[in-house]
Amino acid sequence: SEIPGVFSVLGFDDVKSENLGYFEVGKETKEFQIEAELGAKGAVQFFAHGLPLWVNEPKIEKDAAIGFSSVTLTGPLYETWPPEQHTDLLGTIDPEFGRLDDAKQIFEKLMPRAYRRPVDDEDVARPVKLVREALATGRSFEESLRLGLESILCSPNLLFLREDKTEKLIDEYELASRLSFFLWNSMPDGDLFESARTGILSDPATLQAQVDRMLQDHKSSRFVENFTGQWLKLREIEATTPDSKLYSGFDEVLQISMVDESLFFFRKLLDDDLPITNFIDSRFLMLNRRLARHYDIPGVEGLEVKPVDIPDDSVRGGLKVTANGTNTSPVMRGVWVLENILGKHIPPPPPNIAGIEPDIREATTIREQLDLHRNAESCAGCHQYIDPPGFALESFDPIGGYRERYLQFKVNPQHADKGWGSVVKAKPVNASGKFANGDSFEDIKQFKALLLANSDQFASCLTERLATYALGRELGFSDREPIRQIVEQTKAEGNGFRTLIKNLVISPLFSQP
Repeated sequence: SEIPGVFSVLGFDDVKSENLGYFEVGKETKEFQIEAELGAKGAVQFFAHGLPLWVNEPKIEKDAAIGFSSVTLTGPLYETWPPEQHTDLLGTIDPEFGRLDDAKQIFEKLMPRAYRRPVDDEDVARPVKLVREALATGRSFEESLRLGLESILCSPNLLFLREDKTEKLIDEYELASRLSFFLWNSMPDGDLFESARTGILSDPATLQAQVDRMLQDHKSSRFVENFTGQWLKLREIEATTPDSKLYSGFDEVLQISMVDESLFFFRKLLDDDLPITNFIDSRFLMLNRRLARHYDIPGVEGLEVKPVDIPDDSVRGGLKVTANGTNTSPVMRGVWVLENILGKHIPPPPPNIAGIEPDIREATTIREQLDLHRNAESCAGCHQYIDPPGFALESFDPIGGYRERYLQFKVNPQHADKGWGSVVKAKPVNASGKFANGDSFEDIKQFKALLLANSDQFASCLTERLATYALGRELGFSDREPIRQIVEQTKAEGNGFRTLIKNLVISPLFSQP
């Protein structure tokens, strides 16, 4: 139809299912190619979004619809046979007629990559011994080789990043692994191995060049997805489903677009080395048509997420992961901001303290209930820090839309047995607050201004989160000074996001066991 439509493709087999992507179609016919790995009894299924799933009557021309013509499945998609992975492991060795020396040759080639370091004769001797003993019992070469390969795949040398804790700094190969798992979530490639072998990887200039090279590689998308998933809690976006009565406009495409918005925004700051203060307040957003419609921003078309300039008075920046689907919690949102933006640890509530339950009668707002809650001396100590940032974010509803009043579903008394009713506006939102130090704000824009005025606090928090992710351990007291130095150096160089990552990587903190 004239109205662009969106469909998704699900691939599934006996073991797993995987969403293969979202695609947009319009008036003109399009052809799509989708590549996926499916096991036995694999199949694909198509879903149209924003349209009825079932129709009883044939669609007429004026109605929006998505039509599918022929679908062709082709596979397996191997450029060569045997597959590249097979040749990479076995070379020209025939597993039906191999000998013990062939197994040793395979292990000598595989183990330096598996263990991410050079191996010696003692390392190779262990799997070779397993193959020798298996062959002696009459097993085939292929069966015997499998035993040796399984021992390598089960070895702590492969499963763990083993570092010598007795040394002040990790060695070149350990540094290559730490950098690779930080930015790629995978083992080092040939370039990193060669830099480690020649002893130049630990040079700051080499490390910075490697960061640039690695972030240009498609494997860096794993860093973007995994770090944001942990830091921003994006993995929890499906933990709740918005109330369909209050928020009937929420759909799967919007939810996926929200995640993409965060990922693309993170990627934009990383690729262009934009100041990290954009995480607090930015003059652009990463939007597609579905997001722009939700945020009431005109002039954005297409399913592709792209940068869009916004007016200076924009209040965009909603949160869904801190809402339960029906209402928002200033406590949850306040804790989220304190821990993930300001780097403050919030202790659990004292025992035997009842939580705040929303008033389903809408007689009181959550803010009014919290005012009473803070009267308890055991609660006031923490809530003076938690509540202000939570109140600021009350400007955004459970699906990230800006609001000035709460919504309530009013049941029609005549149809109470069926639960029929309508959505009406309830009490106004009060997004003002006052911090324990006396700083106050009236709305989300003034709240952002306060955060920007103390942006070093956010910079320290972000640096700590990155360091924790990169090092794979919690930070301690001795790490405070290196973190401070990284923050100051990055600020002096323009506060760019990629600059921050480079300064972390060349810091002594990154090279310590």
